[in-house]
Amino acid sequence: MKVLANDGIAEAAKTRLESEGITVHTEHIEQAALADAINREGYDGLLVRSATKVREDLIDACPNLRFIGRGGVGVDNIDVDYARSKGRVVFNTPAASSQSVAELVMAHLFGMARYLPAAYRVMPERGATEFKKFKKAFGGGIELRGKTLGIVGFGRIGRSVAQYALGCGMKVVVNDLTGKDHVVEVTVGGVAVPVTVPSVSMDELLSISDAITLHVPSQADGSAMIGEAELAKMKPSAMLVNTARGGTVDEAAVCAALENGALRSAALDVFNGEPNPNPKVLSAVGLALTPHTGAATVEAQGRIGDELVEQILSLR
Repeated sequence: MKVLANDGIAEAAKTRLESEGITVHTEHIEQAALADAINREGYDGLLVRSATKVREDLIDACPNLRFIGRGGVGVDNIDVDYARSKGRVVFNTPAASSQSVAELVMAHLFGMARYLPAAYRVMPERGATEFKKFKKAFGGGIELRGKTLGIVGFGRIGRSVAQYALGCGMKVVVNDLTGKDHVVEVTVGGVAVPVTVPSVSMDELLSISDAITLHVPSQADGSAMIGEAELAKMKPSAMLVNTARGGTVDEAAVCAALENGALRSAALDVFNGEPNPNPKVLSAVGLALTPHTGAATVEAQGRIGDELVEQILSLR
């Protein structure tokens, strides 16, 4: 069996597959040349993360491709139903990265609450001469304890975020497709304590939340879930985090809201046009930015690799 891990794979997972007699190539092949490479090299399987797209044209062009694996939660970059209709096996690793993404959400919330992204930018160059100015400018931070966090989408990642937020003393509300309250277990001193997280309408979540985090797939029509109308319903003091998908928020509308004081701050880990996000977005004041690293921890990548290995071995 030959496998192309086009967006990479943990070294331990690669080693384990090779010990089982499976050839694994990790050199990235650009999208335009991918079909030719798969056919020429006779790959049985294609592993991707978010960079590589597996659309109908690629599936049709590679009739001998047996399986497609996604190292991560969402499969928006794969035409799953079409692939399966053509007899391809498609799988992902939905549980592996929840913890890591949730921790990045909390890191962004803590950072924005205390103006850390802005301070990190200016202190190295101007801290020695403008120390008092920056102390005053960044001294009006807030505490997360007691604040309300609105979670849009309540799958594995949303649930993990809720556990962290509740553990920090935040109030949590959720909006998801079920419309039902959820019970989340928060471990305190080794004891699991059940906490009910209320479900609210989207309008209520927008209006009462001090911070909002999104954990949903891309909209079917490609539109933004959070745009100008939704931002207008939020508190001017609110913080917004998007670690879901590029395009889930209207980047231009978010930048405008930050500029006119209609939003305290926002954090983006995913962008339109990745891996070439809009430079104007990257330079916007009030944004905390990370380069799609939600699942990029040693632990998460190890778990993703382990899950991919098990699913590949099951196909032999």
